Amino acid sequence: MKTKRKRGKPPTSFFAKTSPWPKRRMLAGEEQGLRSLRATKTIYVPEVLACEDRQDGIEGSWLLLEYVEMGGRVNQRSLGHALAKLHRYPPVFSEGQKGRFGFVCDNTCGTAIQKNGWTEDWVEFFREKRMQYQITLASDDKLTDLWGRVLEKTNNLHSLFEDITVTPSLIHGDFWSGNYGALRGGKLVIFDPAAYYGHHEAEWGMAWCAGLTSSFWKGYRSIIPEDPGFDTRQLMYEAYHKLNHLNLHGSMYYADACYLLEELLRRT
Repeated sequence: MKTKRKRGKPPTSFFAKTSPWPKRRMLAGEEQGLRSLRATKTIYVPEVLACEDRQDGIEGSWLLLEYVEMGGRVNQRSLGHALAKLHRYPPVFSEGQKGRFGFVCDNTCGTAIQKNGWTEDWVEFFREKRMQYQITLASDDKLTDLWGRVLEKTNNLHSLFEDITVTPSLIHGDFWSGNYGALRGGKLVIFDPAAYYGHHEAEWGMAWCAGLTSSFWKGYRSIIPEDPGFDTRQLMYEAYHKLNHLNLHGSMYYADACYLLEELLRRT
């Protein structure tokens, strides 16, 4: 599927993604995330053409996207600028405009469900719908104990946010090196999101495998400066993704998840 799309013409090549579940379980959330990110016009996002359940008697669904030809060089500073502009883009949904955190539907990070019910308080949202969900899923005594100690020491995470104000930002939600790139002409593109309205810093929970350079951070910080306590909160945001990887992919992420919670205890 590599025929080129002519300017002003309907696409003649497509990218199809399939799922073994009904679209409401996975692909509907990705569809809405792609549409929401694309609507900001801050960075290129492939156009969604259709998302449907299978109609042949077999359970499953499919997502049909515009085909984009990758292969360009990523300008890291420009990528930083683009992500900062995305995070600064005003919420388009009424709940986000009211300062609430969440999304119009649940979605998935990998294949793991992310609960996105609108919540007034960011700390509550992240504590219950992200961290606690993963800790419960892991069902591990050591992780449960560490998490309980973190909550006790940080006043249920509130002390990590004492010196800052958190407002809803639309984030990609699964921003690693496999989910961004550049087209052959150099235009930057992002895809495969787990999008929701959250704290912009939560975007960097996958920075450990995102390949972001100092040029990226110079570009990003020229628009969004670093807030006090960023490094400590990053331990928590990374812990969420390491826990998700543990629950999805197995024990190779267990030591990292424990370390991040232990380090969070040491720094608070």
